Amino acid sequence: MPFVPNSGDEGAPSPPEARRVVVAHRLPLRADPNPDAPHGFDFSLDPHALPLQVSHGLPRPVVFVGVLPSAVTESVPASDELAADLLERFSCYPVFLPAKLHSDFYDGFCKHYLWPMLHDLLPLAPSYGSGAGLPYNGDLYRTFLTVNSHFAERVFDLLNPNEDLVFINDYHLWALPTLLRHKSPRANIGFFLHSPFPTSELFRAIPVREDLLRAFLNADLVGFHTFDYARHFLSSCSRVLGLSNRSRRGYIGIEYCGRTVVVKILSVGIDMGQLRAVLPLPETVAKAKEIAETYRGRRLMLGLDDMDLFKGIALKLLAMEKLLESRPDLCGHVVLVQINNPARSLGRDVDEVRAEVMAIRDRINFRFGWPEYDPVVVIDGAMPMHEKVAFYTSADICIVNAVRDGLNRIPYFYTVCRQEGPVPNASAGKPRQSAIIVSEFVGCSPSLSGAIRVNPWNVDDVAEAMNAALKMSDSEQQLRQEKHYRYVSTHDVVYWAHSFDQDLQKACKDNSSLVTVNFGFGMGFRVIALGPSFKKLSPELINPAYRQTGNRLILLDYDGTVMPQGLINKAPSEEVIRTLNALCSDPGNTVFIVSGRGKDELAEWFAPCERLGISAEHGYFTRWNRDSPWEACKLVTNFNWKNIGVPVMNHYNDATDGSYIEVKETSLVWHYDEADPDFGSCQAKELQDHLLNVLANEPVSVKSGHQIVEVNPQVRKHLIKSSYHLFR
Repeated sequence: MPFVPNSGDEGAPSPPEARRVVVAHRLPLRADPNPDAPHGFDFSLDPHALPLQVSHGLPRPVVFVGVLPSAVTESVPASDELAADLLERFSCYPVFLPAKLHSDFYDGFCKHYLWPMLHDLLPLAPSYGSGAGLPYNGDLYRTFLTVNSHFAERVFDLLNPNEDLVFINDYHLWALPTLLRHKSPRANIGFFLHSPFPTSELFRAIPVREDLLRAFLNADLVGFHTFDYARHFLSSCSRVLGLSNRSRRGYIGIEYCGRTVVVKILSVGIDMGQLRAVLPLPETVAKAKEIAETYRGRRLMLGLDDMDLFKGIALKLLAMEKLLESRPDLCGHVVLVQINNPARSLGRDVDEVRAEVMAIRDRINFRFGWPEYDPVVVIDGAMPMHEKVAFYTSADICIVNAVRDGLNRIPYFYTVCRQEGPVPNASAGKPRQSAIIVSEFVGCSPSLSGAIRVNPWNVDDVAEAMNAALKMSDSEQQLRQEKHYRYVSTHDVVYWAHSFDQDLQKACKDNSSLVTVNFGFGMGFRVIALGPSFKKLSPELINPAYRQTGNRLILLDYDGTVMPQGLINKAPSEEVIRTLNALCSDPGNTVFIVSGRGKDELAEWFAPCERLGISAEHGYFTRWNRDSPWEACKLVTNFNWKNIGVPVMNHYNDATDGSYIEVKETSLVWHYDEADPDFGSCQAKELQDHLLNVLANEPVSVKSGHQIVEVNPQVRKHLIKSSYHLFR
């Protein structure tokens, strides 16, 4: 939805143009030391930074918010002058953080607690994983919130809440939606998690799980790479917060405090323009020729990974060893080149992974190599983009063997390079071909339908996949390459950003007109959205009106109003009884409890209230005070259908732990609020269908409500009308 200025008087000032505020941990900047530069560095935009690539698919203007490159933060003090300069030249607004605060935030909480948890690593003990996944630390979590609050302040400095759209990227800024929503209840907020979302069983182990879920739900749109990640998030919302979701016209929505939070599923693509700019460079072509010459006469398998615990590099090398053991004829004819990007965070876990990889490499090369041939070549450290592109272009097979990864765009880069890159010694016009082996536990796997999917933990399985890729015919490789290229070239980062922007606009279209009430403190804060006709009942208005009126009808719903939901003991407290008696003591008041509960239960509970009226079973039974008789609706006299419905409900009740049946005089209700949310919901659908079938010829209606399935006589609408006339 493009921004359209408000029409009005010609002399009226035009509203500010809507901006996209892209918030990420780091700004998309490069900083090269230069003593002669104003701040000691020459700044430029980093074409490899994802926030910058995302901006290519967004309407202008775009503003970036994040911390500066580490070299700058270590040597340049916080400065309004520097912030203004970067904002003017690059649309980058820096968040200044002290070095210790940033280290505790990033290396402490983000990388050594939150990131391992998101990748399914539970910190079972302080030494588990050699520090890869540390136990929860409350002080580090508070540091995490402090840093997120610094980001919120910088975003709010720029924000025009009624117009701008905020794009928040990844788990480092998980708390930011709550903090922004607190500052501006109508802000337009989108959040995309670039990491996996763990299963609900693992997520529920996080001590601050409610805080993190509510933070996501304070956004208007939440995005994930795959349906698996979204499904785990929805399940966590159901099991931790008791929230349900629904699908409508291709969109998944969660009803939360009167708002619908939209869940989007779309993996981020690559920057085709940036990659195409590197492919024809002379240095790229020269490097590709060098690689072709180095590995002439040998099949080249390529792995390119960050050096961390989850990339499965050691497992990949073990599979290569297994392949050479089972196929000794491949010795001298196949090479695995493993490029290890620098680790994003330091620690013993990274050092141990690197040591293990090097030890396996040395063993394989000793067993199967000779002076002119190394079966495994490991390139450790940073590599220029043009060299990576040259390897992508030259490799016959690409292997991504991560045990868990949010997306992993390596196969996307590989596919485009194989299709459009310079292929030395290839005949002109020859169809391009490729083979991809991908772990089923990485986010890109569902989009690569032509890849060989493997379980990275099964070394034999990966070795067999390597063998299958090596034996794959040219025609089959061509078909797989064409299928992958069609997807990757049409679902690039520009497509993703444009799609996310469009859906965020749709999700936020009613924000400016919302009537809201703020509720809660800290990370428990949330905005309750109310209908446009809602009118808050303030004591200043109610008290005078109450005093000026001599005849008052007071109708009080019981469950959820007079008594809170979730209590084991549903009976009214002594305080409730005293309050009701005080209301009833005024001769000008007619006070009624209105409930779907049975009349005998309500009569017993409210026996101390002599003048209280009760409307039970949704109005089927009514009495005006304790001593008056019950008046019943005479529209229904035959309840023989219960003899059919009760056995059916009993069958589902016995099969569903945590469920129970409420038998009323006029209706049957099956409750499953204490059952497993997923199983209970599934059983409720089955029960409703079963009851509709067996009671098809009976004068009843079968309906599902919030964690209930209810069978009522078909006269409910008459009861509502009767109750209306009764109270008149």
